[in-house]
Amino acid sequence: MAQKIKLSTIAESLGISTATVSLALRDSPLVAAATRERIKEQARALGYIYNRRAASLRTSRSGIIGVVVHDIMNPFYGEILKAIESELDRNQHTFILSNHYDSVEKQRNFIETLLQLGGDGVIMSPAIGTPAADVQLAEENGMPAIFVARTLEELDLPTYRGDDSYGIALATNHLIGLGHRCIAMIGGTDQTSTGRDRYAGYVNALKKAGIPVDPGLRIPGPRSKQGGFEAAVHFLSLPQKPTAAVCWNDLVAIGLMNGISRAGLTPGVDISVTGYDDLEEASIATPSLTTVWNGQAEVGRLAARALLDRLAGSSAPNGMHLIKPEMRIRQSTGPHREPAENAVAV
Repeated sequence: MAQKIKLSTIAESLGISTATVSLALRDSPLVAAATRERIKEQARALGYIYNRRAASLRTSRSGIIGVVVHDIMNPFYGEILKAIESELDRNQHTFILSNHYDSVEKQRNFIETLLQLGGDGVIMSPAIGTPAADVQLAEENGMPAIFVARTLEELDLPTYRGDDSYGIALATNHLIGLGHRCIAMIGGTDQTSTGRDRYAGYVNALKKAGIPVDPGLRIPGPRSKQGGFEAAVHFLSLPQKPTAAVCWNDLVAIGLMNGISRAGLTPGVDISVTGYDDLEEASIATPSLTTVWNGQAEVGRLAARALLDRLAGSSAPNGMHLIKPEMRIRQSTGPHREPAENAVAV
Protein backbone atom coordinates (compact mmCIF):
# COMPACT_ATOMS: atom_id res chain seq x y z
CA MET A 1 0.00 0.00 0.00
CA ALA A 2 1.30 3.44 -0.94
CA GLN A 3 2.60 5.59 1.90
CA LYS A 4 0.19 8.30 3.04
CA ILE A 5 1.39 11.78 2.10
CA LYS A 6 1.67 14.21 5.02
CA LEU A 7 1.72 17.98 5.15
CA SER A 8 5.35 17.83 6.25
CA THR A 9 6.25 15.97 3.04
CA ILE A 10 4.82 18.78 0.92
CA ALA A 11 6.51 21.40 3.10
CA GLU A 12 9.93 19.72 2.86
CA SER A 13 9.67 19.35 -0.92
CA LEU A 14 9.05 23.10 -1.27
CA GLY A 15 11.33 24.30 1.50
CA ILE A 16 8.55 26.02 3.44
CA SER A 17 6.86 25.50 6.79
CA THR A 18 4.12 22.94 7.47
CA ALA A 19 1.94 25.78 8.82
CA THR A 20 2.15 27.61 5.47
CA VAL A 21 1.14 24.45 3.61
CA SER A 22 -1.81 23.94 5.96
CA LEU A 23 -3.00 27.52 5.49
CA ALA A 24 -2.64 27.34 1.71
CA LEU A 25 -4.65 24.13 1.41
CA ARG A 26 -7.43 25.82 3.39
CA ASP A 27 -7.33 28.84 1.02
CA SER A 28 -6.24 31.19 3.77
CA PRO A 29 -5.72 34.80 2.59
CA LEU A 30 -2.66 34.85 4.85
CA VAL A 31 -0.80 33.04 2.06
CA ALA A 32 -0.23 34.84 -1.25
CA ALA A 33 -2.34 33.56 -4.14
CA ALA A 34 0.67 32.50 -6.22
CA THR A 35 2.14 30.60 -3.28
CA ARG A 36 -1.18 28.90 -2.56
CA GLU A 37 -1.41 27.68 -6.14
CA ARG A 38 2.18 26.41 -6.11
CA ILE A 39 1.51 24.47 -2.91
CA LYS A 40 -1.71 23.00 -4.29
CA GLU A 41 0.04 21.90 -7.48
CA GLN A 42 2.74 20.17 -5.46
CA ALA A 43 0.12 18.51 -3.24
CA ARG A 44 -1.66 17.15 -6.31
CA ALA A 45 1.63 15.96 -7.81
CA LEU A 46 2.48 14.07 -4.62
CA GLY A 47 -1.02 12.58 -4.34
CA TYR A 48 -1.98 14.34 -1.11
CA ILE A 49 -5.61 13.86 0.00
CA TYR A 50 -7.11 16.35 2.43
CA ASN A 51 -8.13 14.60 5.66
CA ARG A 52 -11.49 16.18 6.43
CA ARG A 53 -12.00 14.05 9.55
CA ALA A 54 -8.74 15.21 11.09
CA ALA A 55 -9.53 18.81 10.22
CA SER A 56 -12.95 18.54 11.83
CA LEU A 57 -11.34 17.37 15.06
CA ARG A 58 -9.18 20.49 15.07
CA THR A 59 -11.89 22.97 14.13
CA SER A 60 -15.10 21.28 15.39
CA ARG A 61 -16.42 21.76 11.83
CA SER A 62 -16.66 19.17 9.08
CA GLY A 63 -17.35 21.57 6.22
CA ILE A 64 -20.30 19.34 5.26
CA ILE A 65 -23.79 20.76 4.72
CA GLY A 66 -26.86 18.58 4.19
CA VAL A 67 -29.48 19.56 1.61
CA VAL A 68 -32.77 17.65 1.51
CA VAL A 69 -35.60 18.45 -0.91
CA HIS A 70 -38.65 16.75 -2.37
CA ASP A 71 -37.26 15.75 -5.78
CA ILE A 72 -34.18 17.09 -7.54
CA MET A 73 -35.68 15.98 -10.88
CA ASN A 74 -38.00 18.97 -10.53
CA PRO A 75 -36.06 21.88 -12.14
CA PHE A 76 -37.46 24.20 -9.46
CA TYR A 77 -35.33 22.45 -6.84
CA GLY A 78 -32.48 22.12 -9.31
CA GLU A 79 -32.25 25.90 -9.60
CA ILE A 80 -32.32 26.31 -5.82
CA LEU A 81 -29.61 23.67 -5.45
CA LYS A 82 -27.39 25.29 -8.06
CA ALA A 83 -27.47 28.57 -6.12
CA ILE A 84 -26.80 26.79 -2.80
CA GLU A 85 -23.85 24.95 -4.32
CA SER A 86 -22.36 28.15 -5.74
CA GLU A 87 -22.57 29.93 -2.37
CA LEU A 88 -21.12 26.97 -0.46
CA ASP A 89 -18.29 26.56 -2.99
CA ARG A 90 -17.19 30.13 -2.38
CA ASN A 91 -16.87 29.32 1.31
CA GLN A 92 -15.06 25.95 0.98
CA HIS A 93 -18.06 23.91 2.08
CA THR A 94 -19.37 20.81 0.38
CA PHE A 95 -22.84 19.32 0.58
CA ILE A 96 -24.59 15.97 0.69
CA LEU A 97 -27.91 15.81 -1.15
CA SER A 98 -31.00 13.73 -0.42
CA ASN A 99 -34.42 13.51 -2.07
CA HIS A 100 -37.11 12.64 0.46
CA TYR A 101 -40.00 12.26 -2.04
CA ASP A 102 -42.24 13.32 0.87
CA SER A 103 -41.15 10.30 2.93
CA VAL A 104 -40.73 11.45 6.53
CA GLU A 105 -38.78 8.29 7.34
CA LYS A 106 -36.31 8.83 4.49
CA GLN A 107 -35.82 12.44 5.58
CA ARG A 108 -35.34 11.38 9.21
CA ASN A 109 -32.71 8.81 8.23
CA PHE A 110 -30.84 11.46 6.26
CA ILE A 111 -30.77 13.88 9.20
CA GLU A 112 -29.57 11.14 11.55
CA THR A 113 -26.85 10.13 9.09
CA LEU A 114 -25.82 13.75 8.72
CA LEU A 115 -25.51 14.04 12.50
CA GLN A 116 -23.37 10.90 12.59
CA LEU A 117 -21.08 12.39 9.94
CA GLY A 118 -20.72 15.58 11.95
CA GLY A 119 -22.59 17.76 9.46
CA ASP A 120 -22.39 21.47 10.15
CA GLY A 121 -25.96 22.29 9.16
CA VAL A 122 -28.91 21.37 6.96
CA ILE A 123 -30.97 23.22 4.36
CA MET A 124 -34.32 21.54 3.86
CA SER A 125 -37.67 21.71 2.15
CA PRO A 126 -39.49 19.57 4.72
CA ALA A 127 -41.46 16.51 3.70
CA ILE A 128 -45.23 16.48 4.11
CA GLY A 129 -46.01 15.50 7.71
CA THR A 130 -42.56 16.31 9.11
CA PRO A 131 -42.72 16.33 12.95
CA ALA A 132 -41.13 19.39 14.52
CA ALA A 133 -39.11 16.99 16.72
CA ASP A 134 -37.17 15.73 13.69
CA VAL A 135 -35.85 19.20 12.94
CA GLN A 136 -35.33 20.01 16.61
CA LEU A 137 -33.12 16.91 16.84
CA ALA A 138 -30.71 18.57 14.42
CA GLU A 139 -30.89 21.96 16.15
CA GLU A 140 -30.37 20.51 19.63
CA ASN A 141 -27.28 18.65 18.44
CA GLY A 142 -25.59 21.75 17.10
CA MET A 143 -26.67 21.33 13.47
CA PRO A 144 -28.73 24.43 12.56
CA ALA A 145 -31.53 24.11 10.01
CA ILE A 146 -32.73 26.52 7.34
CA PHE A 147 -35.98 26.02 5.43
CA VAL A 148 -36.52 26.64 1.72
CA ALA A 149 -39.76 26.59 -0.31
CA ARG A 150 -41.82 25.00 2.50
CA THR A 151 -42.32 25.80 6.16
CA LEU A 152 -43.34 24.08 9.40
CA GLU A 153 -45.77 26.25 11.30
CA GLU A 154 -44.62 24.80 14.64
CA LEU A 155 -41.03 26.05 14.19
CA ASP A 156 -39.79 29.61 13.90
CA LEU A 157 -36.64 29.03 11.85
CA PRO A 158 -35.12 31.10 9.03
CA THR A 159 -37.24 30.31 5.97
CA TYR A 160 -36.60 31.47 2.41
CA ARG A 161 -39.23 31.17 -0.32
CA GLY A 162 -41.21 33.11 -2.85
CA ASP A 163 -44.39 34.87 -1.78
CA ASP A 164 -46.69 32.17 -3.16
CA SER A 165 -50.00 33.81 -2.33
CA TYR A 166 -48.95 37.06 -4.00
CA GLY A 167 -47.49 35.23 -7.00
CA ILE A 168 -50.56 33.15 -7.79
CA ALA A 169 -52.70 36.26 -7.34
CA LEU A 170 -50.55 37.93 -10.03
CA ALA A 171 -51.31 35.10 -12.45
CA THR A 172 -55.01 35.04 -11.58
CA ASN A 173 -55.33 38.81 -11.94
CA HIS A 174 -53.57 38.65 -15.31
CA LEU A 175 -56.25 36.24 -16.55
CA ILE A 176 -59.04 38.33 -15.04
CA GLY A 177 -57.63 41.36 -16.83
CA LEU A 178 -57.91 39.46 -20.12
CA GLY A 179 -61.63 39.01 -19.50
CA HIS A 180 -61.62 35.46 -18.12
CA ARG A 181 -64.17 34.73 -15.42
CA CYS A 182 -64.24 30.93 -15.32
CA ILE A 183 -60.69 30.14 -14.21
CA ALA A 184 -59.61 26.73 -12.95
CA MET A 185 -56.67 26.03 -10.65
CA ILE A 186 -54.75 22.85 -11.40
CA GLY A 187 -52.26 21.07 -9.14
CA GLY A 188 -50.87 21.30 -5.64
CA THR A 189 -52.03 20.08 -2.27
CA ASP A 190 -53.26 21.61 0.98
CA GLN A 191 -50.83 19.33 2.82
CA THR A 192 -47.98 21.78 2.21
CA SER A 193 -47.63 25.43 3.17
CA THR A 194 -46.88 26.19 -0.48
CA GLY A 195 -50.11 24.55 -1.63
CA ARG A 196 -52.22 26.36 0.94
CA ASP A 197 -50.68 29.74 0.12
CA ARG A 198 -51.05 29.36 -3.63
CA TYR A 199 -54.68 28.34 -3.39
CA ALA A 200 -55.31 31.27 -1.01
CA GLY A 201 -53.81 33.65 -3.58
CA TYR A 202 -56.11 32.29 -6.29
CA VAL A 203 -59.19 32.54 -4.06
CA ASN A 204 -58.38 36.06 -2.85
CA ALA A 205 -57.85 37.34 -6.40
CA LEU A 206 -61.22 35.97 -7.50
CA LYS A 207 -63.01 37.44 -4.50
CA LYS A 208 -61.45 40.89 -4.99
CA ALA A 209 -62.67 40.84 -8.59
CA GLY A 210 -66.18 39.89 -7.47
CA ILE A 211 -65.98 36.45 -9.09
CA PRO A 212 -67.61 33.61 -7.12
CA VAL A 213 -65.20 30.90 -5.97
CA ASP A 214 -66.31 27.54 -7.38
CA PRO A 215 -64.64 24.59 -5.59
CA GLY A 216 -65.45 22.48 -8.64
CA LEU A 217 -62.88 24.45 -10.63
CA ARG A 218 -60.02 23.21 -8.48
CA ILE A 219 -58.17 20.10 -9.66
CA PRO A 220 -55.65 19.32 -6.89
CA GLY A 221 -52.79 16.88 -7.11
CA PRO A 222 -50.67 17.28 -10.26
CA ARG A 223 -47.13 18.61 -9.79
CA SER A 224 -45.43 17.17 -12.89
CA LYS A 225 -45.78 17.38 -16.68
CA GLN A 226 -47.36 13.94 -16.76
CA GLY A 227 -49.80 15.03 -14.05
CA GLY A 228 -50.71 18.16 -16.00
CA PHE A 229 -51.20 16.15 -19.19
CA GLU A 230 -53.49 13.67 -17.43
CA ALA A 231 -55.42 16.51 -15.77
CA ALA A 232 -56.35 17.87 -19.21
CA VAL A 233 -59.08 15.21 -19.53
CA HIS A 234 -60.70 16.33 -16.28
CA PHE A 235 -60.19 20.01 -17.11
CA LEU A 236 -61.81 19.75 -20.56
CA SER A 237 -64.77 17.79 -19.18
CA LEU A 238 -65.66 20.26 -16.42
CA PRO A 239 -69.30 21.30 -16.77
CA GLN A 240 -68.41 24.93 -16.04
CA LYS A 241 -66.30 25.09 -19.26
CA PRO A 242 -63.36 27.14 -17.92
CA THR A 243 -61.59 29.36 -20.43
CA ALA A 244 -58.35 29.61 -18.45
CA ALA A 245 -56.22 27.72 -15.96
CA VAL A 246 -53.83 28.81 -13.24
CA CYS A 247 -51.35 25.95 -12.81
CA TRP A 248 -49.38 24.92 -9.74
CA ASN A 249 -46.07 25.18 -11.59
CA ASP A 250 -44.56 25.34 -15.08
CA LEU A 251 -44.34 21.55 -15.36
CA VAL A 252 -48.08 21.14 -14.79
CA ALA A 253 -48.81 24.01 -17.19
CA ILE A 254 -46.69 22.54 -19.99
CA GLY A 255 -48.28 19.12 -19.49
CA LEU A 256 -51.75 20.68 -19.54
CA MET A 257 -50.98 22.59 -22.75
CA ASN A 258 -49.87 19.33 -24.38
CA GLY A 259 -53.16 17.74 -23.33
CA ILE A 260 -55.16 20.69 -24.61
CA SER A 261 -53.33 20.53 -27.94
CA ARG A 262 -53.92 16.78 -28.17
CA ALA A 263 -57.65 17.51 -27.81
CA GLY A 264 -57.59 19.78 -30.87
CA LEU A 265 -57.52 23.13 -29.05
CA THR A 266 -54.88 25.86 -29.10
CA PRO A 267 -53.36 26.99 -25.78
CA GLY A 268 -53.23 30.76 -25.60
CA VAL A 269 -56.08 31.08 -28.09
CA ASP A 270 -58.89 28.71 -27.11
CA ILE A 271 -57.73 28.32 -23.51
CA SER A 272 -55.29 30.50 -21.57
CA VAL A 273 -52.76 28.80 -19.30
CA THR A 274 -50.36 30.24 -16.71
CA GLY A 275 -47.49 28.46 -15.00
CA TYR A 276 -45.40 29.21 -11.96
CA ASP A 277 -41.60 29.37 -11.31
CA ASP A 278 -40.38 30.62 -14.74
CA LEU A 279 -38.18 27.61 -15.40
CA GLU A 280 -35.85 27.69 -18.40
CA GLU A 281 -38.28 25.47 -20.31
CA ALA A 282 -41.11 28.00 -19.95
CA SER A 283 -39.74 30.45 -22.50
CA ILE A 284 -39.10 27.77 -25.15
CA ALA A 285 -42.38 25.84 -24.72
CA THR A 286 -44.92 25.89 -27.55
CA PRO A 287 -46.56 28.28 -27.07
CA SER A 288 -44.14 30.10 -24.80
CA LEU A 289 -45.54 29.98 -21.27
CA THR A 290 -46.92 32.94 -19.36
CA THR A 291 -45.70 32.33 -15.84
CA VAL A 292 -44.53 33.81 -12.55
CA TRP A 293 -40.86 34.19 -11.70
CA ASN A 294 -40.45 32.84 -8.16
CA GLY A 295 -36.83 33.70 -7.36
CA GLN A 296 -35.47 30.16 -6.95
CA ALA A 297 -31.84 31.20 -7.37
CA GLU A 298 -32.25 33.99 -4.83
CA VAL A 299 -33.94 31.57 -2.41
CA GLY A 300 -30.99 29.17 -2.64
CA ARG A 301 -28.36 31.89 -2.32
CA LEU A 302 -30.00 33.54 0.70
CA ALA A 303 -30.60 30.21 2.45
CA ALA A 304 -26.97 29.13 2.04
CA ARG A 305 -25.75 32.55 3.16
CA ALA A 306 -27.99 32.45 6.24
CA LEU A 307 -26.65 29.04 7.25
CA LEU A 308 -23.04 30.10 6.75
CA ASP A 309 -23.68 33.22 8.83
CA ARG A 310 -25.09 31.09 11.64
CA LEU A 311 -22.05 28.82 11.50
CA ALA A 312 -19.84 31.91 11.71
CA GLY A 313 -21.61 33.01 14.88
CA SER A 314 -23.98 35.68 13.60
CA SER A 315 -27.62 34.70 13.94
CA ALA A 316 -29.72 34.76 10.79
CA PRO A 317 -33.10 36.23 11.72
CA ASN A 318 -35.80 33.63 12.27
CA GLY A 319 -39.13 33.72 10.51
CA MET A 320 -40.21 34.10 6.90
CA HIS A 321 -38.07 35.84 4.29
CA LEU A 322 -40.15 36.22 1.12
CA ILE A 323 -38.94 36.90 -2.40
CA LYS A 324 -41.44 39.03 -4.32
CA PRO A 325 -42.55 37.19 -7.50
CA GLU A 326 -42.83 38.86 -10.89
CA MET A 327 -45.12 38.18 -13.86
CA ARG A 328 -43.65 36.95 -17.16
CA ILE A 329 -46.25 37.41 -19.93
CA ARG A 330 -45.79 35.28 -23.05
CA GLN A 331 -47.96 33.50 -25.64
CA SER A 332 -49.95 30.98 -23.57
CA THR A 333 -52.50 33.57 -22.43
CA GLY A 334 -54.86 35.69 -24.49
CA PRO A 335 -58.22 37.46 -24.39
CA HIS A 336 -61.31 35.54 -23.29
CA ARG A 337 -63.07 33.50 -25.94
CA GLU A 338 -66.20 31.41 -25.64
CA PRO A 339 -65.30 27.76 -24.98
CA ALA A 340 -64.91 25.62 -28.07
CA GLU A 341 -67.38 22.76 -28.41
CA ASN A 342 -65.25 20.55 -30.63
CA ALA A 343 -62.64 19.36 -28.14
CA VAL A 344 -61.91 15.63 -28.35
CA ALA A 345 -60.70 13.21 -25.70
CA VAL A 346 -56.99 13.41 -24.88
